[in-house]
Amino acid sequence: MKIVMLDGDTLPTPPTRPEWCTEWDFRGTTAQHDIISALKGAQIAITNKVPLRAETLKQLPDLRYICVAATGYDCIDLDACRERGIVVSNVPGYSTRSVSEGVIAALFALRRHLVDYANSTRAAWPASSHFCVHRQPIQDIFGATLGIVGKGDIGSAVGAMAEALGMTVLYADRKGSSAPRAGYVPFEEVLARSDVLSLHCPLTPQTQQLIDLQALAQMRPSAWLINTARGGLINETELAHALRQGVIAGAALDVLSSEPPAADHPLLQPEIPNLLLTPHIAWASQQGVNNLLRGIEANLEGFAQGNPSHVVS
Repeated sequence: MKIVMLDGDTLPTPPTRPEWCTEWDFRGTTAQHDIISALKGAQIAITNKVPLRAETLKQLPDLRYICVAATGYDCIDLDACRERGIVVSNVPGYSTRSVSEGVIAALFALRRHLVDYANSTRAAWPASSHFCVHRQPIQDIFGATLGIVGKGDIGSAVGAMAEALGMTVLYADRKGSSAPRAGYVPFEEVLARSDVLSLHCPLTPQTQQLIDLQALAQMRPSAWLINTARGGLINETELAHALRQGVIAGAALDVLSSEPPAADHPLLQPEIPNLLLTPHIAWASQQGVNNLLRGIEANLEGFAQGNPSHVVS
């Protein structure tokens, strides 16, 4: 049985080759125009972000199984897979702890201005006439309100951690919902009340650019935005404008709508204040990576034994 990993360089460590695998093609990256040739004769494909759409799948008659090396599987055309009898599995829950801790780390970094203080200390402290240097105002976490958009595993874990820190947690209902569900607060109210807003919902046509200038204007000028979910949840051009104009206090983003981003991306420009960017690594604690690798290996073994797990199509 031939297995092809299409974008292995997205993992810091490769998964273990199964003993029953007769041909193992571990590719660091695969360009769009090389997908079909890379998967020729393969029964199993492993992909993290390389897309497998209908036009591609119909040219791969041998393909029987796709293991998505992630929780999100929006890179796969599930309808086309169902039509062709291709089983698709993901790896759910592997990064819940890593991402949720990453959000809490961003909370502290933002409200305590850790990056600004750390970057300025070597020059500013020796020149100070006092024992301390006051720059940006530091805010406590305790007593602040955290709004969470998305109440899945990660959103719920972030909420539990935030409550343990003494924060008030609000879970936002769907935008435009006429009557909030039990345990949820209307979306617009969450925008208005939150000191920090953290995004944890999937990217769908309904959530595409959910956070635009109109939404940002409903937030407090002192509020912060955190996104570790999908870049497409935010209108990035409008966020860049909002940060320059002080519409909100700042943002921490681990994801962008295009990854890797172009050098001229609106949020990569140097003049944008109070923006903390990291390159989609909130998931990648050593424990998170190990969870993902074990999940991929378990999915492959389950399919080989005729009992696929975590099937999404």
